[in-house]
Amino acid sequence: MIVTFPVPLIGFCAYSGSGKTTLLKRLIPLLKAEGLRLAVLKHAHHSFDPDTPGKDSYELRRAGAERVLVASRHRMALIEERPAALPEPSLPEALGHLQPRDLDLVLVEGFKHERYPKIELHRPSLGCPLIHRRDPDVIAVAADAPVQTARPLPLLELNDPPQIRDFLLRYLRLRNQLPAAG
Repeated sequence: MIVTFPVPLIGFCAYSGSGKTTLLKRLIPLLKAEGLRLAVLKHAHHSFDPDTPGKDSYELRRAGAERVLVASRHRMALIEERPAALPEPSLPEALGHLQPRDLDLVLVEGFKHERYPKIELHRPSLGCPLIHRRDPDVIAVAADAPVQTARPLPLLELNDPPQIRDFLLRYLRLRNQLPAAG
């Protein structure tokens, strides 16, 4: 089943070390300059701790709070403990924590086994197989060297974030998911 959300989702899928986060760090300012309000949803395959030992929020969570919400005028952060027996969160479950009314686009890093539109990042030098061969939801391939795709897909230059931005904007506008350029 294809994952749906009130605002468009575009994923970036690749094997570890392909540069997903590096690309997103370069792409986000370009999309923001277009006036888009963005969220990024990143899947982590391991236990991670966004909090720092010694900080009040860390100590409150360690004391047993299932949720700690740190709020200030400048930002909010929700830290939620999940029982170890729970499976990895699904993309729809994670999306449930976002406020779509404040967003135009959600960029997703990871969740490559879920059904939603994705751009595959590929570095042939890493020797990993192409993901789009078994994922019909890949809408383009961004690579840093020539690749032979298994089906007709747009080929993008992985190291050219403006080209990737332009592709995303065209893709979303053709599907009436963003207003036409004004």
